[in-house]
Amino acid sequence: MKGYLILNNLASIQDVMSANRNSGLALSDEILMSIEKPARYIGGEVNAVIKDKEKVDVRFAMCFPDVYEIGMSHLGIQILYDMFNRYDDVWCERVYSPWVDLDRLMREQNIPLFALESQDPVKEFDFLGITLQYEMCYTNVLQVLDLSGIPLLAKDRTQEDPIVIGGGPCSYNPEPIADFFDLFYIGEGETQYRRLLDVYKETKAAGGSRSDFLLRVAREIPGMYVPSLYEVSYKEDGTIAAFQPICEGVPEHITKEIVMDLDNVPYPVKPVVPYIKATQDRVVLEIQRGCIRGCRFCQAGQLYRPVREKSLETLKNYARQMLESTGQEEISLSSLSSSDYSHLEELVDFLMDTCEQKKVNISLPSLRIDAFSLDVMGKVQDVKKSSLTFAPEAGSQRLRDIINKGLTEEDILKGAGLAFEGGWSRVKLYFMLGLPFETEEDICGIAELANKIAALYYDVVPKDKRSGPVQIVASTSFFIPKPFTPFQWAPMNTKEQFIDKAALTKRSVREQLNQKRIKYNWHEADVSVLEGVFARGDRKVADVILKAYEKGCIYDAWGEYFDYQTWLDCFEECNVSIDFYTTRQRSEDEVFPWDFLDCGVNKAFLLREWKRAQEGVVTPNCRMQCQGCGAARFGGGVCFEEKGGANQ
Repeated sequence: MKGYLILNNLASIQDVMSANRNSGLALSDEILMSIEKPARYIGGEVNAVIKDKEKVDVRFAMCFPDVYEIGMSHLGIQILYDMFNRYDDVWCERVYSPWVDLDRLMREQNIPLFALESQDPVKEFDFLGITLQYEMCYTNVLQVLDLSGIPLLAKDRTQEDPIVIGGGPCSYNPEPIADFFDLFYIGEGETQYRRLLDVYKETKAAGGSRSDFLLRVAREIPGMYVPSLYEVSYKEDGTIAAFQPICEGVPEHITKEIVMDLDNVPYPVKPVVPYIKATQDRVVLEIQRGCIRGCRFCQAGQLYRPVREKSLETLKNYARQMLESTGQEEISLSSLSSSDYSHLEELVDFLMDTCEQKKVNISLPSLRIDAFSLDVMGKVQDVKKSSLTFAPEAGSQRLRDIINKGLTEEDILKGAGLAFEGGWSRVKLYFMLGLPFETEEDICGIAELANKIAALYYDVVPKDKRSGPVQIVASTSFFIPKPFTPFQWAPMNTKEQFIDKAALTKRSVREQLNQKRIKYNWHEADVSVLEGVFARGDRKVADVILKAYEKGCIYDAWGEYFDYQTWLDCFEECNVSIDFYTTRQRSEDEVFPWDFLDCGVNKAFLLREWKRAQEGVVTPNCRMQCQGCGAARFGGGVCFEEKGGANQ
């Protein structure tokens, strides 16, 4: 069975709906026939959950503020959708941002935004939960609120409006969008949502207001941030003087929620199967959370500490059930560093046996390129060798040590050599430009490393065994300092500096002996600058986001719709400085907009790592030596594994 169906005509859509319990579609036949990919908006997919709305107490609209194909690929929403719908008293439905063609029609014809399962307006729901996966979706958050008929500013909402709650990685600095949300859930959703829903039901039954509910949530439930219950004051230089709660009983600091036993929390073994091809069109098997590596630029590596694994038997059961329930033709492992999963080889052997019978492909992202990982990949890609991906991140050893990549040039070349000997001839290399303490020599090192890898192919693979010329693709993104990383103190490059560095990289590639075998790609610099503002911004940035939305900015993550000049105009009109948030050097004692949140990694550790970066000193990974980051307080995971016979 194919994991998706392509619906190109109205008859197909109506056939689907006839088998659905819904009474009808929110969009007319005329509209569906006039827009791109109408299957984005009709619901009725395999494994979608339909309930009787009269028999539930709470209706929850779960939104990913981007187009359907992107949102349907997001594992976090899949997990929460499944968990909520296991509750008899809750019906969770999905909402995505309408694409620009439908957005225009909905505004022209006053059609309210609706949830897919029931096709009911979002405004009729009790909650609107919005996943904040990346900063460039912020104007799409406002699009969702606006099309739903929900006031954009939380202070303007009434009892008739849903509670708007945000979650996901960007909620670890919620301040640039704090004005738009009633509530933020900080951390992993499996722990406190049941309690949150119960408090809502109790408050509603007692005749309480939305402010009564929000105050009770802030006081009683860990991991909850209600922006309206806090105030911020500033120094003359624009930095934060203080950030404090304004009501008694509201915590000064909020600690993230975390699941320590991943085997005993819900996981979607019957995920919704999209009708059209999603960005990640596959079954996703989450094998662990967290990362042991400690790369200083990586926010996820800090936010999700400590590393927690799922058991091998649990994963085997999930894989069997998910392949059976979806008919998908590919299964992928989800992890920040799959090579670090302690039962990877056994899991891959099981998947190979299972997937060979079902003609299912296996995808293994986030693997280190070492002998073990290449052996694993070689088994999976025995017949057709696709490209391999390395992420050296920096072109020189000096800079790799600064960012704590824990990867030497010898490691990289050894891995590439083993890959070439194993039959691979295409290699993708990922780097960053604009890293702290970067020099021209570091930048030129990107091209030199790509050249060494290309030359290595011809050294280790005999001419008669080559499948063709080697192909090296080197890609660079621009470094953006993120909260809760050692580089949160670092200045960011300007747009002009980014462009100059990309140009230098391109020239250096052209100077290499094997330049015909090397292709170079780079990201747009202006988007990176804006993302840098949002990443470390405070509440002042909300005015800019609102004004940009009012001037027509949506889908900023999509190059064809990103309008940098409009954003520049909005910053100027709001008297907000871009450089203040991007290129400015932070002092060690500065109060950051996110300092009231506790992600499990303490600020003293991050500052220590920032100083070690300046010294070029490498910090060992968590399994080699405890880094003293603070995550051990959660009482489990890698922090309590046996290391050398003793618990660390």
